[in-house]
Parts: sequence; structure tokens; C-alpha cells
Amino acid sequence: MPYLYDYRLFISHAWKYGDNYKRLTQLLDDANYFSYINYSAPKEKPLFPAGTPKTSSQIRDLISNKIRPSQITIVISGMYAAYSDWMQYEIDESIRMGKPILGIYPWGQVNAPSYVTNNADEMVRWNTDSIVSAIRRLV
Repeated sequence: MPYLYDYRLFISHAWKYGDNYKRLTQLLDDANYFSYINYSAPKEKPLFPAGTPKTSSQIRDLISNKIRPSQITIVISGMYAAYSDWMQYEIDESIRMGKPILGIYPWGQVNAPSYVTNNADEMVRWNTDSIVSAIRRLV
């Protein structure tokens, strides 16, 4: 089998809506001829141990360190993204670092927060081929 290129992804998401994150990573895991390294911070692997106090500045630095080695930021753009300061920071930091942003409309929805749609290089529906093709195009 030929060597697959490992795309370096940062997936912006809200822990409160972790099912969507798990659905997306499973979709990417199951995609044919697609390989990736996940630089995200899922609930199971947080930026810092639970109970460790961090300042907003320290959290920003930790997030930036996750985004820096990635090639693209993927935003699971449920309406909750409109209310998450950290997700907005991830978008802003990705733009500052020159990373393309891929927004994914929530499953079965036609709307996404304007902050995501206005800053995404591309928006796609919840579909394996659409997501993988967009990653390849943007990277």
C-alpha cells in the first residue's frame, strides 16, 4: 500500500458538545486513503490536568501551541460556537498564524454562526467526502 500523507489538523470544538467531535474524528478515521494527526485537545486529553488553575493568558498560550504545528483548523460550527470565547480565539489565532479554516455545518442544519462563516476559507456539510476533499484543497 502506498504511503499516506498525514494531514496535521486542529479541530476546534466545545467539550460540552463532545459527541460531534467524536463523530467527526470517527468519520476521519474511517475515510478511505486519508491519514491525519490530531492536534486538538479533547476532553480525554485536556490542555492541562483537571483542577490545575490556569490564567486566561496561559490557556491562550496552550491553545496556540496546539494550533502552531497544524496545517488547518477545522471548526465544528454548531450554534454554540457563537457563544464560545475560546473557539473565537482559536479562529483568530489560526488566522493570525496563516492557517486555513474549514467550517463544518452541524449535522442536518443549514445555518452556522456568522463568526465562523465570515472567517472560514470554506464551509462544508457533514459528509466524509466533502470534509476530506476540502482539507486536501485547503492544505
